[in-house]
This record gives sequence, structure tokens and C-alpha cells, in this order.
Amino acid sequence: MRGIILTILGLFVSACASGPPESISQVPHDNPSLTRVRLDPDAYIGAAVRWGGVISQVENKTDQTWVEIVRMELRSNGRPVSAGDSDGRFIASFDRFLDPVVYEVGRPLTVVGKIGSIVRRPIGEYEYLFPVVTVEGSHLWQRAEPTPAPVYPGPWWYYDPWYPYPWPYYHRHPHFR
Repeated sequence: MRGIILTILGLFVSACASGPPESISQVPHDNPSLTRVRLDPDAYIGAAVRWGGVISQVENKTDQTWVEIVRMELRSNGRPVSAGDSDGRFIASFDRFLDPVVYEVGRPLTVVGKIGSIVRRPIGEYEYLFPVVTVEGSHLWQRAEPTPAPVYPGPWWYYDPWYPYPWPYYHRHPHFR
């Protein structure tokens, strides 16, 4: 009996654990920031990273897909913080086709891989240095549902069954004639 209870308790405890998905669970020992990489790009070619953020563009090529990501800080489980500042953009290079409808603009994505190169591409009229991460593992997150506004109850007299007829005139209430 004790074994059954301990097994059930263990299942409950393990179900409550919210660690990162297996595909992005490996955090590199020295995970450089995007700012450091952009300041000295040649020093970080081949460096392992776990970065994530919000998708800003998906570009399918003949043999790979480039996903442009606005980088955000990551929570302990690897999910990008949706309401945060960004320190720049990077490109995640996948070696397969990704459907732009599934990998839609604004959806959170976390990738694990190595910095393969640095490319110069325009954002509007501004020339920007993009580190290109060769993806080894990734996780596409669901969009966060907006939290509905709290509903407050009406004033106390709204719930008074004899309103607007206070005591001793409650007998004039239309329902009690």
C-alpha cells in the first residue's frame, strides 16, 4: 500500500516540474550574449548558444530556412520572456523547410546551436549584423493567451432583493404584491 501511495505521489511531483523541453535542455557553459557576439563576431564563430525570442521573419531557401528572431531573455525553462527588452536580432538557420504559417511572425521560438557565420542584411535602410545560428535543437512555443480583465461585482444594492424599496416599504416590491 505504501508503495502505491509513494508512486502516485511521485507521479504528481514529476507532473508539476516544468523544466525545459528536451530539444533545448542543454544550456552551453559559456552562453554568450548577443551584444558580445555583435561587438566581436569573429571571436564567437563556432560558439554554442541557447537563444530565443519572437519570430520577425521566415525566409525559405532551396536547401534551408532562415528564421529571423528578435532576441529576448529566456526563463529557466527556456521560454522567451514576452514582455521584455531585446538586445538585437539573430538568424536561426534550419536545414529543412519550415512552414511560415506554423512559424508565424510574433510566435516565440527557442533554439540551441552554434554560431556559423555573420551576415550583413538591411532592416529598413539600416545595415545590420546578424549572427547566424546553425540550429541543432529548437522549440516553438504557443502564443501566450491574453489575460482577461477581472470582473468586479456590482455595488451592494444591486444584490438587494427589495431595492429600491428599503425597509419598511419592501412590501411594495412588485414581486411581492
